[in-house]
Formats: sequence, structure tokens, C-alpha cells
Amino acid sequence: MGKAAVKEPGAIVAERALAAYCPDLADWPASWRIEERDVAPGQQILECFKPFLLHLLSLGLSKKTLHKHRDNLWLLGGEMIGTISNTPRLRKRPIEELLFSVLDEEGGPLLSHHESEQEQRAFDSTCRKFFRFLHNGKDQIA
Repeated sequence: MGKAAVKEPGAIVAERALAAYCPDLADWPASWRIEERDVAPGQQILECFKPFLLHLLSLGLSKKTLHKHRDNLWLLGGEMIGTISNTPRLRKRPIEELLFSVLDEEGGPLLSHHESEQEQRAFDSTCRKFFRFLHNGKDQIA
């Protein structure tokens, strides 16, 4: 019989902190889906988001700021699934490649749900931060 994987105490603490910060995180891929086949790329997007969410938790940011970034990442996932759904050839591209195609130093994609200019600026702020995180630590995403 094989041994069960033993998690490091730090990993357990991080998982608990992430669960408290984003209690519905596991539901994000289903919430983004337009059709059932969107759940799999949504799960891949979520796996790219997790290291960044943990990084944000480690920064000691205020609860309000953490929630703003969390909510903006949820929006980004929905925008990415919308892009994939509207452009089927993108389903064949690796998710990391798609991330770098929608993010840059300026921010993220234009929100499709006609958000206010203030909401777009906050979204772009999160996207810039996420872009820098990915750019500086590409090996940190699975």
C-alpha cells in the first residue's frame, strides 16, 4: 500500500487561509461557464490564480483590498471564459499563454459587462499586479 502524501504545516495553514479568504473558490469555474465544456479551462484558470491569491494573503493587505483583488480575479476568469467561448480556436491554447494575451503592464481586458470607469480602473490595478506576479515568477503557476 502506498503512503498518503503528507502536507507541510505551512501548506495546511495556507490552504485554510485561502479557504477563509475565498470560501467559494472551488465554485468559480462553474460560475464562469457558458457551456459545460468551459468548466475544464475554468479549473485551469483557477489553478493559475491560486498562487497569486496566496501571495496577496501574504502581503498583509487590508480585508477590503484583499476582497477587491479577489473579486477582480473572479471577473478576470469570467472574461477569459467569455473570450474562449467566443473564439473557439483559443480552447487549444495553453491557459498560461491566454493569460499573457489578456494581461499586460496596462491592466486587463475591457470588462464586457459595462462596468463603471472606476470599476475598470480597479480591475486593471488587480490585473497589473497579477501580470507582474506572473512575469516575475512564471514557475509559480502550475
